[in-house]
Amino acid sequence: MSGRFSRWLKANSPTRESLENSRLLAPVAHRVLAPELWRFTRRSVPRGVALGLMVGIFFLIPGVQIAGAALFALPFRANIPIAAAMTFLSNPATTPFILMASVYIGNWALGRTADISSLMALFHEGAGFSQWVAWLFSEAAPALLFGLATISIVAAIIGYFIADWAWRFHTGRRWKNRESATIAPLERAPSAPVMDQHEV
Repeated sequence: MSGRFSRWLKANSPTRESLENSRLLAPVAHRVLAPELWRFTRRSVPRGVALGLMVGIFFLIPGVQIAGAALFALPFRANIPIAAAMTFLSNPATTPFILMASVYIGNWALGRTADISSLMALFHEGAGFSQWVAWLFSEAAPALLFGLATISIVAAIIGYFIADWAWRFHTGRRWKNRESATIAPLERAPSAPVMDQHEV
């Protein structure tokens, strides 16, 4: 992985200790801490990207996102640090756009006329849990949930293929550089002198 991405991942990934102490993950903490789920492999990294995007977009609740990503990583054997870090792509700066796009898609697909202004008012006013629950039982909820599901699935698919391509590209370039570093000294080495037959 590149240095810039490694720094971003280190800054946004949870530690093993934080997941071990999570109340939401307490029943499965021993499985979440399994070493194979923390290794960076060709299969586990794209799966982690896909699951992190899907959970991060669909479950727009801080704290629940990381725990949810870790839980989904278990059956799919995805990389947990990657999955948890990708949930941070849905943050206070991007959440309003995700919500608006979700309601728009839901209205278009389901033929509804959900009022997005009430949703944005709840978001900007920092509505409490009871207010969000009341809104979820309103007519606008199906449009939002459908839109969130659509965006999260599409983002997961795109993220998976981009991560898979990036992994292959990075691995191929690394092997190419290694081969070049191995061949270069051989090309610079002086060739052995050829003895004349008369000298034998």
